[in-house]
Amino acid sequence: LALALALPAVGLENGLARTPPMGWMSWERFRCNVDCQADPRNCISEQLFFEMADRLAEDGWRELGYEYVNMDDCWSAKQRDAAGQLVPDPKRFPSGIKALADYVHARGLKLGIYGDLGIYTCGGYPGTMLKHVKQDAQTFAAWGVDMLKLDGCYSSAEEQAKGYPEMARALNATGRPIVYSCSWPAYQGGLPPKVNYTILAEICNLWRNYDDIQDSWESVLSIVDWFFTYQDILQPAAGPGHWNDPDMLIIGNFGLSYEQSRSQMALWTVMAAPLLMSTDLRTISPSAKEILQNRLMIQINQDPLGIQGRRIVKEKSHIEVFLRPLSQAASALVFFSRRTDMPFRYTTSLAKLHFPEDAVYEVQDVYAGKIVGALKTADNFSVVINPSGVVMWYLRPMALPVQLWHVARQQAHGEGSRPALL
Repeated sequence: LALALALPAVGLENGLARTPPMGWMSWERFRCNVDCQADPRNCISEQLFFEMADRLAEDGWRELGYEYVNMDDCWSAKQRDAAGQLVPDPKRFPSGIKALADYVHARGLKLGIYGDLGIYTCGGYPGTMLKHVKQDAQTFAAWGVDMLKLDGCYSSAEEQAKGYPEMARALNATGRPIVYSCSWPAYQGGLPPKVNYTILAEICNLWRNYDDIQDSWESVLSIVDWFFTYQDILQPAAGPGHWNDPDMLIIGNFGLSYEQSRSQMALWTVMAAPLLMSTDLRTISPSAKEILQNRLMIQINQDPLGIQGRRIVKEKSHIEVFLRPLSQAASALVFFSRRTDMPFRYTTSLAKLHFPEDAVYEVQDVYAGKIVGALKTADNFSVVINPSGVVMWYLRPMALPVQLWHVARQQAHGEGSRPALL
């Protein structure tokens, strides 16, 4: 009882987001388009969210784990009401947020909403100043909201240091389970000493560390570069209930080629990143849908150990190798090409990638779905990687050295939290 009473004061430990959240988010694709007269199909309105909920429920997304329908900025009226409460824009959300949440819930989905810890949101709508934190948390809970993204425009470092933990306590106090996504570290440069990831993991379920993603390969690469340059700081901070968030998946939009789309999905999966799509699910191409609905990819992303992967090789040939340890001594490997000329044949061995000696793995190609074969640690192998593309493997142990079998068995029974392979 004493522990339970203390929890809201300590931080968020709310039992939520034990694997990276999956769903859909409005911002990257639809931004702050509020002109429903000129563009009724694509403006930020209840109709857009009704339609995206329908697509998630009816087109196979929900069954794969894509369960959140997340509103971003620009949903509210320009002023709070007489009681100081946030209200949705009456023309664009005539039914109200509670009705939208009910609609989403009836389809087996969850609703996310956006707030900002400042005078205004980034788009110029009413923010959640410190005096409004408890009131807004109670409002969101009463509406039936399941996730809150709290941005940081128009707020000071001091206000953020007070407000982000205060919102965690306020959400807990509502008694409603609400996943809490913080933009706090992104506004403080994402790195120590300004950002304390130990404290952050006790306050937030996920957090934005770095810049907003844009609809370009250049933007994706800048995020990848930052996350893996600082992986020694970021990787230990992630785990069940608290995730680094490199921002939305832009697969299905305009800026990425087919190969680049496959690369974003693979690299976000290796990072144990939330999979929050921001694309038009009403018109998405079959090829983009196939990438986003890859079952083995999602299984890897949602691995219960929740260990964020690392870049383990960076070659002069502009080939990079990433490794994510998974439960039951399995692993995911991503071979990524930054080349822009032609497909490249990359040769290595599991031994060179620091896998244990005398082990044998069944190798499955994540995108092709096919079993490549059995591979001994000492065997040389080659993969052909397209420019700006990836080859992604899922490796299951067929035979392991005796000392590793014990670790694998522990993991299989949920006894250990450390991976067999690092």
